[in-house]
Amino acid sequence: MATTTLDITKEHCPMTFVKTKIALSRLQTGDTLEVLLSEGEPLDNVPRNAKEQGYNVISVEHVEGTTHKVIIKK
Repeated sequence: MATTTLDITKEHCPMTFVKTKIALSRLQTGDTLEVLLSEGEPLDNVPRNAKEQGYNVISVEHVEGTTHKVIIKK
């Protein structure tokens, strides 16, 4: 299993989940994606959309300032 990191802290919706979905599509089943994103819409939408698409959201945690980390397992 591998972990990939995706930094979308400078992106805005809807590109946040578009980029997350592209990154997830490149992973093997069982791999994890660590997504760094900003609070607000990205923090609300990325975990919710990932769950709706059938991915396993393992954790959502605050990193620093307005940055959060979401770990998604494919």
